[in-house]
Amino acid sequence: MGTPRHHHPLRRRAGRLLGAAALAPAVLLTAQAGPARAFGTVSAFGQHAEHEAITRAALACAPGTRSDGTCFEPRSLDQLAGHKRTFGAVGAPDTDEIVVPAAHCDNADFLTTPGYPRDRADATRQLLACIARLQTRFTEGVTAAGGTVAADGEVVPGENDLTKDCTFTLGIRGRDKCEAIEGLGRALHGVQDFYSHSNWTDKAADGPLGKDNPPGLDRPAPSPLLALGTGRPPAAPSVPADLTTGCFSLLPLGCARHVQHAGLNKDTGVIDPATGNTSGPTSPRGKVAGNFDRAVHGAVTDTRRQWADFRAALTARYGKDRAETIGCALTHDTPARDCAPKS
Repeated sequence: MGTPRHHHPLRRRAGRLLGAAALAPAVLLTAQAGPARAFGTVSAFGQHAEHEAITRAALACAPGTRSDGTCFEPRSLDQLAGHKRTFGAVGAPDTDEIVVPAAHCDNADFLTTPGYPRDRADATRQLLACIARLQTRFTEGVTAAGGTVAADGEVVPGENDLTKDCTFTLGIRGRDKCEAIEGLGRALHGVQDFYSHSNWTDKAADGPLGKDNPPGLDRPAPSPLLALGTGRPPAAPSVPADLTTGCFSLLPLGCARHVQHAGLNKDTGVIDPATGNTSGPTSPRGKVAGNFDRAVHGAVTDTRRQWADFRAALTARYGKDRAETIGCALTHDTPARDCAPKS
């Protein structure tokens, strides 16, 4: 027998709050909330499924090769990254958390300019709230992953079946492989958004700095702030003084005096899902100094780090042998055949 099924707190809440028609308003918000709310999830409304492309560039196995644990085979990757106009786990926050700032690392805006409407301490609190939320998603994925492999090390076929796509919205409880992929994917969404929505990898445009041209930190990825596998938020003093994300509000003047999402994001452009190479950035900040490319490569780099840390968390939770089988089950399309426990 497999391990007991885990109860996903988000799904319990979502099951109460979301009706069968909830997905349509979420998609409509994706279209209405400015040029892009985050790295794109769909291939419409000026987006090019950027989250999917980033995830594929980071974690896809080479064509025709089996996973060695560091990459995902095609059908399993489809669930994580999305395919054929599906959101995938990485796109799930753009269906039911689209106006939750902490799911996208928004509203941690700050400038050292006197009189700025948010102080450094409040901006840091907003950022740490995002990181804590992503750590929760990460841990939910690790917990659910335990159900893919029984305590005796045998793969549980029914919990790994991908004959039908996973469902990541509307409060529908899924197979444990789907639940594990969802936790990982929701965490990856916020991690990827951090690079698009903040100035971590950026360079500023020429000219005076201010809310319409915030400073760029020009820092490498992965950011030490996003060490989700530790389960602990970073210390507030470790947040750079000039770090900012964008203020996002559906109210027309909600961010009038702030560094705005619309001015800081690098959400949209073309990404090659095989290589991660970029072209055609469309946001104002993304067009400056290669900032779209910087954000995408930061997101790809950190996506790989998060999966490595996820595997390490599996080992810490379940022990080396069982964790290796769990990792195999998550990344392989036919785990009942490919992931027999070591004798």
